[in-house]
Amino acid sequence: MTVKERLHNADKRILAALCGGRVLELNDAAEDSAALVPLTLQDDEGRRIYERSLRFVMLLALREMYPGQQVRIEYSVGYGVFVRLPGVTLGEDDLRRVATIMRRLIDADLPFEKKTWRLDEAIRYFEQDGQQDKVALLQRRPFSYFQMYHCNGMWEYFYGAMAPSTGYVPVFGLQGYADGFVLMLPTADKPDAPAAYVHRPKHLQVFSQSARWCEILGVVNAADVAQLMEEKRMRAFIRVNEALHDKAIAAIADSIVAGGKRIVLVAGPSSSGKTTFSGRLAVHLQVLGCHARVISLDNYYRNRDELPIEKDGSVDLEALHTIDVPLLRQQLAALLQGEGVEVPEFDFVTARRKPTGMQLSLGEKDILIIEGIHGLNPALSEGLPVERIHRVFVSALTCINLDDHNRIRTTDVRLLRRIVRDNQFRGTLPEKTLAMWGSVRRGEERWIFPYQEQADSVFNTALHYELPILKHFASELLEAIPPENPYFHMARRLCKTLHYFPEIDPAILDEIPPLSLLREFVGGSTMEKE
Repeated sequence: MTVKERLHNADKRILAALCGGRVLELNDAAEDSAALVPLTLQDDEGRRIYERSLRFVMLLALREMYPGQQVRIEYSVGYGVFVRLPGVTLGEDDLRRVATIMRRLIDADLPFEKKTWRLDEAIRYFEQDGQQDKVALLQRRPFSYFQMYHCNGMWEYFYGAMAPSTGYVPVFGLQGYADGFVLMLPTADKPDAPAAYVHRPKHLQVFSQSARWCEILGVVNAADVAQLMEEKRMRAFIRVNEALHDKAIAAIADSIVAGGKRIVLVAGPSSSGKTTFSGRLAVHLQVLGCHARVISLDNYYRNRDELPIEKDGSVDLEALHTIDVPLLRQQLAALLQGEGVEVPEFDFVTARRKPTGMQLSLGEKDILIIEGIHGLNPALSEGLPVERIHRVFVSALTCINLDDHNRIRTTDVRLLRRIVRDNQFRGTLPEKTLAMWGSVRRGEERWIFPYQEQADSVFNTALHYELPILKHFASELLEAIPPENPYFHMARRLCKTLHYFPEIDPAILDEIPPLSLLREFVGGSTMEKE
């Protein structure tokens, strides 16, 4: 009996099912005794399946319109993904034609047929089809067999589970942007309409800048990184990556000083590298003759027993109300007026503030840097002189793809960073980090990303060399998670991505500078050492 039959041929909102820690497609066999949990757009894995399947439909339409044309699926744009056809600019009429063909394919409800191919067969097919990016990737694949999917005369693979047919992805939108377009998907709370396109020019500008850096360096896909490592050019690649970071941080420091700013608010999602960025920014400000003081927004946490209880009995530790906002505003106003304040200090062991805090005042050349997830929330600086405040949004905006049609999600890279850091410095097993990730992501969507465009500067903390380094620290941890664990499917997905990067020579780790953003996660940072 198939999964779909076990679920009594449920409607097309169900895209697949979880069985223990594994994702089963609807056409997969399922034992009668197996407990199945349906996956829909309400689930992260369900949204990934929807996107993969919709990408297949889009590629079919583009192949029909532009035979032999390279298509590159790049980064997230809100609830969509940015797509580019190098050398081709699509106008509104072109996008309407693409949408019309996609709608025809969806209405036909064409099946996605799965078949196991030998690796050499898959390589030969993609070579004949002109997809050298996939050829280069698969030549380094550590397994002998490959799961391929067929639909309407085209074979493809998207490194994860698929819906049974094109009819399962009826909701989409196309929005022209720059030299490409955004493929818009539905959201969990509104599954019957594509998400509204939200223009985020600052965010996209930094993504585009990083993509240009990748092209200049000749590294756009995983196979390019692997080739660098095989040719013993990794050390030079690390140096250039770090130099680009340093140059970008220096430019932000220049902007802060030129604008006469006294307070810098640094915000970003989990594992974006806020702490190290803030420390490095302080160094660059010192080069410009300023003395920067760095404190964490965590200092202003309210006592845990004062926080409101949610309906399910939990405490939302990501919410703004965990911060004593009135006290923070009061102290920032006092500092800007030349007064001294006592910054509180939060004790995470007792979950309460310590009896005494830290004395702080700002001299004429002093700049205060405050880092924390809520740094861009307007509530923090309400009533303060905006001309004295500079806001920075930092995040790891990964621009390296697996291949032209398969991006590596920025959220997956941040999750890998967090798994490594939690294990290295907090003794946390990866299962626990994986278990809390959903809650972390929900908090980010509510409290961080809505304010990112209010930043005066955006800094991309991603390093194009970091995935082989993270593999060195994370692979064994993830592979130790057993199949029956409910988060096995997440661990397996991360492992599948890491498989396409070669093992790093441990000696290469010495090349990572002690002030690198990556040191915050893998260890060896000297940022806080005297």
